Amino acid sequence: MTTFDLLIRGGVVVDGTGGPPRTADVAVTCDRIVAVGELEGTATRTLDADGALVTPGFVDIHTHYDGQATWDSQLLPSAWHGVTTVVFGNCGVGFAPVRQHDRERLIELMEGVEDIPGAALHEGLTWEWESFPEYLDALERRPHDIDFAAQMPHGALRLYVMGERGANREEATPEEIASMGELVRQAVEAGALGFTTSRTLNHRTSRGEPTPTLTAAESELVGISEAMGMSGAGVLQVVTDFLDLHSEFSTFRHMVERSGRPLSVSLAQARQRPGQWREVLDLLTEANTDGLEMRAQVAARAVGVVNGLQATLSPFSFTKTYSEIAGLTFDERLRAMRDPAFRERLLAEEDAIHDSLMAKGQDRYAAMYPLADPPDYEPPATDSVSARAARLGVRPTALAYDLLLTDEGRAFLYVPFLNWADGDLSPVREMLAHDHTVPGLSDGGAHVGMICDASFPTTLLTHWARDRDASLGPRLDVADVIAGQTRGTATAVGLLDRGLLAPGMKADLNVIDFDNLTLRRPTMAFDLPAGGKRLLQRAEGYLHTVVSGAEIYAGGEHTGALPGQLIRGAKEV
Repeated sequence: MTTFDLLIRGGVVVDGTGGPPRTADVAVTCDRIVAVGELEGTATRTLDADGALVTPGFVDIHTHYDGQATWDSQLLPSAWHGVTTVVFGNCGVGFAPVRQHDRERLIELMEGVEDIPGAALHEGLTWEWESFPEYLDALERRPHDIDFAAQMPHGALRLYVMGERGANREEATPEEIASMGELVRQAVEAGALGFTTSRTLNHRTSRGEPTPTLTAAESELVGISEAMGMSGAGVLQVVTDFLDLHSEFSTFRHMVERSGRPLSVSLAQARQRPGQWREVLDLLTEANTDGLEMRAQVAARAVGVVNGLQATLSPFSFTKTYSEIAGLTFDERLRAMRDPAFRERLLAEEDAIHDSLMAKGQDRYAAMYPLADPPDYEPPATDSVSARAARLGVRPTALAYDLLLTDEGRAFLYVPFLNWADGDLSPVREMLAHDHTVPGLSDGGAHVGMICDASFPTTLLTHWARDRDASLGPRLDVADVIAGQTRGTATAVGLLDRGLLAPGMKADLNVIDFDNLTLRRPTMAFDLPAGGKRLLQRAEGYLHTVVSGAEIYAGGEHTGALPGQLIRGAKEV
């Protein structure tokens, strides 16, 4: 009789292929799945999965743990949401390559673009590296709970090669392009998963300066991509505003044509151009029909800012009155906000601001919602602060003020701004269901004071495959959702050794109480280096999460196991 290291008995296996769920056992020996089916045998450890889903571990290809992974062995909050592999270095920001005198610039870039406290980065980063291969070596020295891979960021690369000219967004010379391309090729050969860049005005340093890569010429992007392609490996990742859609997309096509490597682009519905996302999907379909491997990374819900007294922003952050207390401790600010005289003074100012916006047809409180526990990420318009205030016969500014003071000042207000132009998530459903998209954009490890989207995988399961109001449209099939977050994302970045429950695949998996899976409201923790704050969000219902055959989380609690490893380059089965 065969003896396995781990045997998961009688679960509902959703294997990552998109095929129908089936009741089966899953057997693991060492770090590999060795059998799936009705199995005979014994095991060193057996898990009863009766009534639970058994899935591959989730692969999140759009995170920003570039700094956290150097000082923290637990890549939270992603690991609380069934994620067993993360990819960082996205959006052209990261910490290698770097010269000593440019370290501060890279911190300012990451702080500004990804809202990671500069003080935490200053204290947490050890700077044991200059080159990208040296950065990978430093990452590898620390044990982790889950697997992770890094990509070469264009912002750091441009600064390293071009110095001040790169920071100032000057045009790269042919020699500089060749140098950048060679460094990317070397990084990929050392284990970088690919090359990333940013072309969005939303990305600015903590000083307000645009990202160094914003206006990089097509010759630069194509030259770097072509050099990377000479290694025969690597993926390309881009974030852009698509201000000139066809010109931008033409550049991306040329990057793929000249490199022979896959490219993904971040995609969301922008309020200013609410229908453009469909044009992008059409262009992706056309590119793939032409033999170019291109896909979009799309979000599981609206991308929204969390406002609160503990958060980076509140609805009153930009008022003169609030600025008087902005630098105080949380307890001091809460005490000031509870003062009736302060409340009257601030609301008089905020009401004037709101009335001015209303005169322009902009109700800032019509898309602001109290964040309950569990949170509703597709709230009806009747739940907005404006609608609630109208029912109560009070000013929306006053209601927002009072809501912030609930839960001892720890309450949050949710303000969706991407994927919310229509007031619901119908565009998200269409994006998720498209043939040339994969789930992404969780930004795990980033935007720590105002966005907490590392829970996207849980939203996919709870909202899209189980709970969405049927009157808003059909839900997504649970098998398709899991296939997208496992095999789909893994394939997008060349990690073909994971994302499926099949013999020979890496033993990364989840056992999930699907019926009772619940996403909790974010909370603010102050556990970053230098006491920095970050939003964390838990979920209930992940019974067991396994990486390389070792259980790392049981019921959402860390077991102490740290089997996670740096992934060096693409993987075959």
